[in-house]
Amino acid sequence: MSKNPTPLERARDYEREQAPRLPADERPLFHLTPLVGWMNDPNGFCYYKGRYHLFYQYHPYSRVWGPMHWGHAVSCDLLHWTYMPCALAPDTAADAGGCFSGSAVPLADGRLLLCYTGVQPAGTFRRETQTQCAAIGDGINFEKVSANPIIDPACLPQGYSTCDFRDPKVWLGEDGRYYMVAGNRQAERQGAILLFSSGDGLDWRFLGEIDSSREEYGRMWECPDFFTLDGKQVLIVSPQEMHAREEFHAGYGTVAILGRFDEKACRLDRERVQPVDHGLNFYAPQTLSAPDGRRIMIGWMENWETCKEAPRRHPWYGQMSVPRELYMRDGRLCQRPIREIETLWRNTVRHDRVSVGEKTSLPGVQGRLLDMTVTLFPGDSACRRFTLRVAEDGAHYVLIRCDLARGELVFDRGHGGSRRDIVHTRHVRAEVREGTLTLRLLMDKESIELFINDGERVVTSLIPTPLAADGISFEADAPVMLSVEAHSLG
Repeated sequence: MSKNPTPLERARDYEREQAPRLPADERPLFHLTPLVGWMNDPNGFCYYKGRYHLFYQYHPYSRVWGPMHWGHAVSCDLLHWTYMPCALAPDTAADAGGCFSGSAVPLADGRLLLCYTGVQPAGTFRRETQTQCAAIGDGINFEKVSANPIIDPACLPQGYSTCDFRDPKVWLGEDGRYYMVAGNRQAERQGAILLFSSGDGLDWRFLGEIDSSREEYGRMWECPDFFTLDGKQVLIVSPQEMHAREEFHAGYGTVAILGRFDEKACRLDRERVQPVDHGLNFYAPQTLSAPDGRRIMIGWMENWETCKEAPRRHPWYGQMSVPRELYMRDGRLCQRPIREIETLWRNTVRHDRVSVGEKTSLPGVQGRLLDMTVTLFPGDSACRRFTLRVAEDGAHYVLIRCDLARGELVFDRGHGGSRRDIVHTRHVRAEVREGTLTLRLLMDKESIELFINDGERVVTSLIPTPLAADGISFEADAPVMLSVEAHSLG
């Protein structure tokens, strides 16, 4: 260790000292957690030099949010991650208040460009300021550019915020130019997404506002992503302070806006607005385009309203969702776990078209490391209510109840062992499609990701249930046929 280490050197020294002391067996099997300390938003999700890179918002020194750094991990399959040294630390005037969320894109010369939000703290005569900054490097070590900030809010038209201007997502367009979307809070239209362009990734020009909340979907829009999928343009944002409406719950959430982008008007013409995830713990997702053409998304498996007072059961805090493949079906954005998850399948158990009525368990179907698909065949059955319980023992269970007549699913972790006065329940549409209803559950120790009807809707949740609670049971108010395919994961 040098006598006068920089903030980045100090973070890296701390990682080398503390990381070996953390018990590896406490981590999830296939969900990324921070090397040490605290994790929130995914950043810089990209494919670079033959590996997937994922950076993340990071406070290495404690399990609570603090001055933001960028953590870093790499993977060849998006399931097994190797930790890399801390990539960014707040150490310049442009980012003295933290290196906040952003993205990564390869440059023409083979180097990797990181774009991030630098926060300049409030002073005696000014408010906090958020600007967009850049660092360039070889995929491990990065040097901040001398021109930082590369986008100052002074370049924005009147009415846009200087203290709510953040989370740049950058990509290389088909025309060879770089494009960026960033979140802002506009005085009249509230949450707004701004579009910029650049020839070199450093000199940016404001193009316009592609969409805004219009007092419908939250007061501030964070963590935008903008891409084309199956002929549709998709804008993903994470709103703050939403009112409950349609399928959206109140508070923090994730929204996908689908439509057509009018380049001349610099406007996204909406065709559909839908939740990205209906769960209790999902925020700030980011996507990449994989070498095989898949659009893959990953999100922070937490919620700002509940994480601050959450118990710290491990020497680290925070984790990412499973990476998910995005696709369009019937004009709706759908998602499924990446196909690489199949490499973890072990000890497959199948039960084909068995009749279930009274509460029962099925041989071989249990566990907390599990990829399980349940397919219901209501047919002419009188069944109106089907109940699935997982992570179950004599004192605990997580309940998934399907009201087949109403086309509604209730996810309830209220009996999972929590003593906290937080939201434990979500109500989600779950309709029988062409005679079937499918529920796919990914369980990784203390988390559940539920994919309804092949990812038409998704519910992501952390659960506090002791790992010894590994039972699974099925129940219906009248006999109903179902099939189960369960794969232990290892």
